[in-house]
Amino acid sequence: MANVSFTGPAAAGIVSPAYSKMTLSSNYLDIQNNGWAQQYLPELYEQEVDRYGNRTISGFLAMLSAEMPMQSDQVIWSEQGRLHLAYNAQINPVTGVVDTITNVDSGASEAHAVRKGSTVVAVVNGVVFKALVTAGIEASTSTLTIKPYGAENVDDLAGIAVDDNQVIKFFVYGSEFAKGTEAMTESIEPSFKTFTNRPMIIKDHFEVSGSDTAQIGWIEVAGESGQGGYLWYLKSAGDTRTRFNDYLEMSMVEAEKADAASVVGVEGTEGLFSAIENRGIVATNLVDAATDALADFDSLLAELDKQGAIEENMLFLNRASNLVFDDMLANISVGSQGGTAYGVFENSEDMALNLGFSGFRRGSYDFYKTDWKYLNDASTRGHVGGVQGVLIPAGTSSVYDQMVGSNVRRPFLHVRYRAGQADDRKLKSWVTGSVGGAVTSSIDKMEIHYLSERCLVVQAANNFVLLK
Repeated sequence: MANVSFTGPAAAGIVSPAYSKMTLSSNYLDIQNNGWAQQYLPELYEQEVDRYGNRTISGFLAMLSAEMPMQSDQVIWSEQGRLHLAYNAQINPVTGVVDTITNVDSGASEAHAVRKGSTVVAVVNGVVFKALVTAGIEASTSTLTIKPYGAENVDDLAGIAVDDNQVIKFFVYGSEFAKGTEAMTESIEPSFKTFTNRPMIIKDHFEVSGSDTAQIGWIEVAGESGQGGYLWYLKSAGDTRTRFNDYLEMSMVEAEKADAASVVGVEGTEGLFSAIENRGIVATNLVDAATDALADFDSLLAELDKQGAIEENMLFLNRASNLVFDDMLANISVGSQGGTAYGVFENSEDMALNLGFSGFRRGSYDFYKTDWKYLNDASTRGHVGGVQGVLIPAGTSSVYDQMVGSNVRRPFLHVRYRAGQADDRKLKSWVTGSVGGAVTSSIDKMEIHYLSERCLVVQAANNFVLLK
């Protein structure tokens, strides 16, 4: 690929440093300096040019998630563990003793739950074999002993060296006992993992003096929130509200829990990207135009097979990644792949297209992809990069809700906000000062305050994928 570069006009400042001072020349057309003494007044365009189009980037969470109130300082939920037992470990092939056992998902050391009499499928040095567990958790919670079915000891199997401490991967597929023996004596309790998140408080503020509210601007303005007219402060107040709505969404996407040693006074919260990096799948260089995109994508399917294998998934991509997917799909006959069911869109292809999604099927999975403006905009992730897209499963999951006390169905991705009988903090706004109808103080200005307290719950994050 050629080394392409582009040059163009510099982006205008997002917010003037003196944004709340309405009478500066940076906020009004300065006709005087352009020549009031001229014989004729200049031609003046009365409408502000929408140079950047619709500048808001919100809408991602509104499309994917539900919003539910909460009354506590934190939300707690539990997720089921795997049904079957599988581990990574070290083995001494001579004695058959397996130790240094780690969790197959997290890689963390843990006490195993393999019992005497269990049968396992194992692989050592590329050799796959079946074995019987002759000593399990009854003898020790840190080691177990296996005997292969095809030889006296593991080192007698062809292709396995006598060297100590070889890597072994294994899973339990059943059990076998001799005639007249005791029943299996140990019981396996179902495992689960508990996760927590806590809401963060997000604030913003806009103010304008009483004199400036009476100032008539020269330019007719309009904004994303529908504000307009010749009073510039209405435009500024509307932009503040729109920007705050964007902050609500970006905070849920980008937020991280604070390190107590580095951040004082706040605790942070786990946002979408952080949750996937901590508990999900991170795919690096998966979307690379210089490689075989289809083969790389098929490797992602293999990773999804290891998790919940959720059939319908949403892909939110930046421009470059979306084009790579288009090029990849251009070489695939949609008819031979069976098309896509569009089930997540009530089986309506028109609905999917109206929302900006296009669907395709690969293997047993349906994917719906679309551009994510947040990853492209030059004033958000498009400025710093680092994320090419995210894959989010569609549908709901069943989890144990600590507050309800039973299993409930929740969207994989949903927002919890603080609310009670006395105060609803989903999105608060109030006016103070002595201008604009509010008389709460003697100061000659109007202040508009915005506040929200919320957090994002990412359930079953092992089914989410972050493309980097």
